Amino acid sequence: MDLLNLNSITILLDFAAILFMFYCLYLVLSLKSGIPGGTVGKHWNFLSLLVVIFTVGYLTAPFFDQLPDDMLRLVVAAIFLLGAIYVSVTIRMIHNVIKELLE
Repeated sequence: MDLLNLNSITILLDFAAILFMFYCLYLVLSLKSGIPGGTVGKHWNFLSLLVVIFTVGYLTAPFFDQLPDDMLRLVVAAIFLLGAIYVSVTIRMIHNVIKELLE
């Protein structure tokens, strides 16, 4: 596969991911008003903040090729960490909801 073709695929994937993140941002913000307090409400603001951070990060993805390799590795490591935090908070929230439903 030549470099030009690979760059085209990368750009398409970047823009697809950006569009998907805007959809996620829309969902997280539109659901916010319908969330009562409790377990879900307690975590929702933090999850919303992470979605905003990820959306901003995805908007910068098309420019990653301009970063030096060391900086790019740092950005990827930060994305992995934030992704792991997001998954952890989501799983904990779902666990608490299931626990409350079973009580």
